[in-house]
Amino acid sequence: MGPHPAVAAIRLAVRRVLHDILDEHHRNPGGHDRVAAGPGRTPGAPRACEPSPLVLVACSGGADSMALASALAFEAPRLGVRAGGVTVDHGLQAGSDLRAAEVTLRLRGLGLGPVDSVAVTVGRGGGPEAAARDARYAALDAAAERHGAAAVLLGHTRDDQAETVLLGLARGSGIRSLSGMAAVSGVAGRYRRPFLRLDRQTARTACMAQSLPVWDDPHNTDPAYTRSRLRHEGLPALEKALGKGVVEALARTAQLSRDDADALDAWAGRAEAGVRDADGRLECAGLHALPPAVRRRVLRRAAIEAGAPAGSLFARHIEEVDRLITGWRGQGAINLPGRVVARRQGGRLVIRQG
Repeated sequence: MGPHPAVAAIRLAVRRVLHDILDEHHRNPGGHDRVAAGPGRTPGAPRACEPSPLVLVACSGGADSMALASALAFEAPRLGVRAGGVTVDHGLQAGSDLRAAEVTLRLRGLGLGPVDSVAVTVGRGGGPEAAARDARYAALDAAAERHGAAAVLLGHTRDDQAETVLLGLARGSGIRSLSGMAAVSGVAGRYRRPFLRLDRQTARTACMAQSLPVWDDPHNTDPAYTRSRLRHEGLPALEKALGKGVVEALARTAQLSRDDADALDAWAGRAEAGVRDADGRLECAGLHALPPAVRRRVLRRAAIEAGAPAGSLFARHIEEVDRLITGWRGQGAINLPGRVVARRQGGRLVIRQG
């Protein structure tokens, strides 16, 4: 008799991602090509002399990440992959250090290693949720670098994706914001999200089927947090008004939006070369001839290259710069985040740090 259907689902999702990581590992110039399986050898597994990649799982102790950790612990040895874990102590609740220590014990109990517990200091920039996220990813990046990990697995589910799409819609940030979380993201594709096509209940059921203890973060039900209100009030209201299937539809919207955004980004990359003069300045006439969606991407890329932080550069900033092209009335310079200034000079758009 096979595993519980929920357990089988999470393992399959992780197995697919591990195969992708192994394929990339074998294509690495420093690695070896994949060889056919011999007796007792799993297809796609590294050769005996080939260093196996290390994959870490980010685990808070909640149902999603514990399910992910259990699936990684089961699948990794079968594919010749080393598997470890990282838990981040945000220090936002009393006893958070004790809980982090408990999570590390659970991860080691699953057979993962190395396992790190990292304490971080959460700042205040961008609000509590954004600050905690920034601190968490910085800690995960550092852990991956420290251990030389090929990838870090994150437990975001289809429900998380739906919430992200709605938050992006509320911000009015455009199609890229509606594309939600990517299955692969970060520098060199460090972050992988195997559960984006699975719902939250599947992960929780998998934990129950394996008798895995989980921790429910009280922040997830605290109405002070935007995502919590959306999860417990917004999405249920939408489902009541529109019927079941809202989460699946929003997740599908994310993928379609991502495909469109990727295509437009590629178009903008090609178009940018054609609107720069010999000195690297942007020609206003050439920019004006581009479709608005492409032109604004060129402007955003130029602003980021000049030093504007991508996370602080919003649609309203780009719209102001765009008016230097489409609504030129002799207006002055536009101040952007990161002390970057955009101004129009003699038919050219100059974007640089002031």
